[in-house]
Amino acid sequence: MACHITELILDCADPERLAAFWSEVLGYVEIGREDDGSIQIGPPGAEFGGPRPTLLLSRSSDPRAGKLPLHIDVNPTDRDQDAELERLLALGAKPADIGQGAGVSWHVLADPEGNEFCLLRTRIQPL
Repeated sequence: MACHITELILDCADPERLAAFWSEVLGYVEIGREDDGSIQIGPPGAEFGGPRPTLLLSRSSDPRAGKLPLHIDVNPTDRDQDAELERLLALGAKPADIGQGAGVSWHVLADPEGNEFCLLRTRIQPL
């Protein structure tokens, strides 16, 4: 038997702000809060350990050192890439340059705290 990813943890200065952003991006809802101010979000009706990973926004005042060594890729589910890009930008994402160069099929973006993520082209079926 193998492991599966149950949650991703993202250190951030403002868990409320990022929980709101990522909930809108992913169609997630808040599923828990910790005493330290961390907020866990996941698919509606999900609990920790389900088939889709949750996202834990963990309060941290540690400064970020450079580009993240791990990032999130997202795919549109109910619109094409261009329309999804416009939606993400309206939610507060910003274009980011991590050296991807011109002519790539994805868009590199940053969330409101500067954490990079990629919007891929392929439209997938929602779960």
